[in-house]
Amino acid sequence: MQTKLTLRMDEKLINQAKSYAKKSGKSVSQIVAGYFSVLGNEQDREASEFTPIVKSLKGSLKDASVGKEDYHKYLEEKYI
Repeated sequence: MQTKLTLRMDEKLINQAKSYAKKSGKSVSQIVAGYFSVLGNEQDREASEFTPIVKSLKGSLKDASVGKEDYHKYLEEKYI
């Protein structure tokens, strides 16, 4: 069952959305519905994609100060 949804946005953004919809051959409603569908699928995938071990490690390096330079140094030491 489809239900009407009203969105309030800046007029410039609405015009951009209509222009994009016209170029893509879809309605603004189809684009918005597609976007929310992707968001839902992404959340479902995130919840089921990782093994329990990976889930337990998620975020463990959040406060670590490791950068590209550290990775490059690691690779140099490993292969040189």
